[in-house]
Order: sequence, then structure tokens, then C-alpha cells
Amino acid sequence: MNRQRLILFILVILFAIAALWSYSAMPQPKTVSTLTYTSGRQAKTNVTATAKSTGNTDDGTRLKVNLCDQEQSNFKGYRRNLFKPIFIDKLKVVKQQAVAIKPPQVVAPPPPVIIQPVAAPLARFTFLGFLKKGSVKTIFLAKDNDILLVKKGDKIAIRYEATDISDQSLTLTVTDTGEKIVIPLIENRSLAATR
Repeated sequence: MNRQRLILFILVILFAIAALWSYSAMPQPKTVSTLTYTSGRQAKTNVTATAKSTGNTDDGTRLKVNLCDQEQSNFKGYRRNLFKPIFIDKLKVVKQQAVAIKPPQVVAPPPPVIIQPVAAPLARFTFLGFLKKGSVKTIFLAKDNDILLVKKGDKIAIRYEATDISDQSLTLTVTDTGEKIVIPLIENRSLAATR
């Protein structure tokens, strides 16, 4: 308990010394017997007389527009690129320049995907996902606001029969012609046929 009182006593003394020092360091207001410029009264200055007597001295009150008409001179001293490396591999620079000179290669755009007229009714269907229960896979297709469940052997849009269903594709057979259509299954995309 004695130690805590001693620490408290020392802290109180330090606080008192700091308060006295801050009070003595505070600036004191000073007074002047007479003011040079009193408030509400304009100062008597003779600016025109001083300007005439001194000649062309610049007192900072006038804007010198003629300085804007002067032609700016370019810097004639030594210039150095600060971002240029000090040591340069000339072989590497020559290779970069040779690559830069080559004309760009024209790449032909990929052919647009055209929905074939046979599979045009299938384009209205959107693949949502599939469910695998045992060995039976069921595909969920959306048409407008309806959801169709398609299994192997089911018919779609009257003409197409689901022949094979895998994780990546759906194989349909056209009932009229016996033609096979393979459709890649990509979620939330319409069915686009490939033959």
C-alpha cells in the first residue's frame, strides 16, 4: 500500500509541475499605447506618388499580361530518360524491335452457330440440369413457363425421341427420318444441335 501512495504522490507532483510550466509558457497579451491604424478610418497612403518616384518597380498590384505573349524557350541542356535502364542487352532490344515490326496476324472469326431448321423447335427448350437415380438419368428442360422431365425413350416436341442421355450430351432421334442429333448439355442455355 505504501508503494501505491508513493507513486500517486509522485504523479501528483509531476502534474502540478506540468500545470505550472504550461501556465508560465502561455503567451501573455500585450498592449500598445496608440494604434497606427484605427478601425473605421482609411489609412492615408500615397501609392501613385511612390510608384511614380520609383519608376517601374513591381509592387504586386498589377497583372502583367505581356508576359503571356512571350515565346517559351525550350530547354537546351542535357536531357536524360530517368526510366531507361542503365545496362541494356542489345540482342534483346533487337529481338523486341523485330517482333514489333511484324504485321499482326489476321485471325478469321469462328463461324456463327446456326440453328439448323431440323432442330429449330428444340431451340425453344432450355437445359436446367439433370438428376441421376441409380442408372436412370432424368433431364430437366424448360419451355416458356413449363418444365419437362425427359428420360431415355421419352418424346420431345412430338418428332424427337431421347435415345441416349449422358452427363455431357443428349442424343435425339428424329422419328420421321431416323436421323440422330447430338445436343451438348450446358446449364441455362438453349438446346443447340450438332450432327
